[in-house]
Amino acid sequence: MKIGVPKEIKDQEFRVGLSPDSVKVLIGHGHQIYIESGAGNGSSFSDSDYQASGAIILDNAQEIWQQDMVVKVKEPLIAEYPYLKAGGLLFTYLHLAANRELTGKLIESGITAYAYESVELADGRLPLLTPMSIIAGRLAVQFGARYLEKQQGGRGVLLSGIPGVASGQVVILGAGVVGTESARIALGMGARVTVLDINPERLSYLENIFGSQIELILSNSAQIEAIVPQSDLLIGAVLLPNRKAPTLVSRDLVKQMKDGSVIVDVAIDQGGCVETLRATSHSAPTYIEEGVVHYGVPNMPGAVPWTATQALNNSTLPYVLKLAQNNTEDPSLIKGLNVRDHQLVHTVLKEIFADLVKS
Repeated sequence: MKIGVPKEIKDQEFRVGLSPDSVKVLIGHGHQIYIESGAGNGSSFSDSDYQASGAIILDNAQEIWQQDMVVKVKEPLIAEYPYLKAGGLLFTYLHLAANRELTGKLIESGITAYAYESVELADGRLPLLTPMSIIAGRLAVQFGARYLEKQQGGRGVLLSGIPGVASGQVVILGAGVVGTESARIALGMGARVTVLDINPERLSYLENIFGSQIELILSNSAQIEAIVPQSDLLIGAVLLPNRKAPTLVSRDLVKQMKDGSVIVDVAIDQGGCVETLRATSHSAPTYIEEGVVHYGVPNMPGAVPWTATQALNNSTLPYVLKLAQNNTEDPSLIKGLNVRDHQLVHTVLKEIFADLVKS
């Protein structure tokens, strides 16, 4: 199969769909790989690195999209819609539940689209979402600590505190992969950490990891309303697979937060769980609303592309190989299929966009 890897055009998205090592493996299985010139530069992979692995470098993005399969990182943007090819194959993050426009364009184009975040194992784990969730969870605290600095618009709180001065309070909504990793980093920085989740078993799991070092609370609206105003850093780490994130924090609750506190919503690529939070970008990552610093970059791992590209490829490569070899009967890949033959095929997405489903 001929596989194309375009250069990502999302704001400051420096990851790339395939690393040179992945290219070498695919070529070893008889496939041809075409890389758009400069696609790997942001991840410290040069065109010559790809050529050494056997790839062909092309200067034209449209040529890349004309290959049998396109492997990338982020969803197609408006400038890429004309490249969507009937009968082609696309494998990337899509997050369609919060993107009606792209959903319609994919259906209209006739492309077959598999979403990384929809690939699901028999036990419910999401193997292609997990590595980026780990990175995003860790970055959420790193970015949150930065924007708590006074010069960045924050309260001027040092998360670790010092002897004689209280440490900062980090509140995390969600105890999944993102929430767990956020708790790990926040605890390591010396913050006071509270995690809320609706799943008692998940809270018990975190207790086994962290013991009594963090506070674990069964989440409900009353508990959220009580704890959110106490936070210096609030992290949204809610995930409903293939669905829009629920709004857990209202504008009225944000108003009760301390001036200069920070919200980082990792769920923003699925619509976000904070009413006042909208998607931002790495170029303009924050804004202040109701006196609170809001951070809503949907491609957070793009900030650490050298790490993120390799972590992503470690997970995606086996599935790229299966698609390239037309092994589309893999149960995990079947769950990852979002659009095919001008139709929505993913069960959850068909519920969300019922009016787009053809009879």
